[in-house]
Order: sequence, then C-alpha cells, then structure tokens
Amino acid sequence: MKIKRFIKLYGALALALVLSLGLSSPVNGEVYYYGSTNTQMIKQIQTKLKNWGYYSGGVDGIFGWKTEEAVKYFQRKNSLNTDGKVGPKTLAALGINATSSGGGSTGNTNSGSSGGVSSSDINLLARVVYGEARGEPYEGQVAVAAVILNRVDSSSFPNSVAGIVYQPGAFDAVADGQVNLSPNSAAYRAARDAAGGWDPSGGAIYYYNPATATNKWIRSRPIVARIGNHVFCK
Repeated sequence: MKIKRFIKLYGALALALVLSLGLSSPVNGEVYYYGSTNTQMIKQIQTKLKNWGYYSGGVDGIFGWKTEEAVKYFQRKNSLNTDGKVGPKTLAALGINATSSGGGSTGNTNSGSSGGVSSSDINLLARVVYGEARGEPYEGQVAVAAVILNRVDSSSFPNSVAGIVYQPGAFDAVADGQVNLSPNSAAYRAARDAAGGWDPSGGAIYYYNPATATNKWIRSRPIVARIGNHVFCK
C-alpha cells in the first residue's frame, strides 16, 4: 500500500511539474498570448497593430481579448498561423526583435545588421527577396530590397521595413505566404548590399513583372530600370 501511495504521489508531482513548465514557458519572452503580462513587449505589439490598422484599443500593455483578436486579424492577413499568440514568426512579421525586450534570440546567423539597418530588418528584407525574386539575377534581387528601403525614405509609405512589407496587398510573397520561407545566402547578401547603399533600381519605389501584372496604374508609372523579369518604376 505504501508503494502504491508513493507511486501516486510521485505521479501527481511529476504531472504538476510538467503542467507548470508548460504554462510558464510561453511567457518567457518568446510567445505572448491572452493574459500575458510582459507590459513593455505587449505595448510594442499593440503599437504596431494600431499603427497598421489592425487594433483599435488602447496601448496599455494588457493582452486582452481586443489584442488577441487584432493579432488573429494580422495573422490571417499575412498567412501566419491564426492562433492569436505572438511567437517568433509573428514578432518577426511585426518587425519586433524579441531580444530587445528580454526575449530569446530568433535571428539567423546570416542576418547581421548592415548600413544602419537592424538585423531583424535584414532578415525580413531577405525573406521578401527570396519570396519575390529568388529566380531573378542577383542585381534584380538587390533591386527588390532597395525598393523597400526607398519606400522607407518616402513620405508616401510607412517609415519602417516591416510597415512597408506588411502593407495590405503590397507584396505577393506576403499574400501567398512565401515570405515565411527560409531565405538562402544570396537573399541575405542582397539584403545587406541594399542596406549598404547599392540601388540597382535607380531609386524606384515600385516594381512589377510585365508578363503577369494586370494593374493599369502600375503600368503607367515612369520606368527607371529593367532587370530580369522585373520593371522598376517611380
């Protein structure tokens, strides 16, 4: 009988330990969800969502139901897993570096900062380059990254890489989820070269593939460069 009681007690303690670990790990700086209390990070999340039109509540650092619904809305629009939880992929999509607020690092060793552009921005640029232009000449890949950076400098667009990349309808790679693929070394190199000041696009803020583009407005823009299958324009 004593042995049975010991086994039951040991099993209960083991279960409690597993549950406690499972419940505490999501709020260790890597995943944020309904009820999370990391005020600084949650305020960053709310601010991003609010600035981009996904969230209408207050920036109070409280991960309540409004924040959860805004996160789900953002995830649906950007081909992410729609679970209402802000993990590494959603943080990256929001342009938030988890390490800046005490979270674990989610960066790639290829994504070091360059030319004053943060490592998280380099990573996002590389993902767009890989999703949008991985079959293009290297110069064309750099040009795609340069277009994004040119938009950052333009008053007509959001003033951050993530804000531009995740503007609704801005990039096919976001719409079809290819932005979530792992970039190759060429894409990272192209992102760093663009961040370092190389702009083969000639200052373009738009580009399109004339073989597939159906939008009359984009075709009316002044062309400044043609590289591979893409036309770059202002």
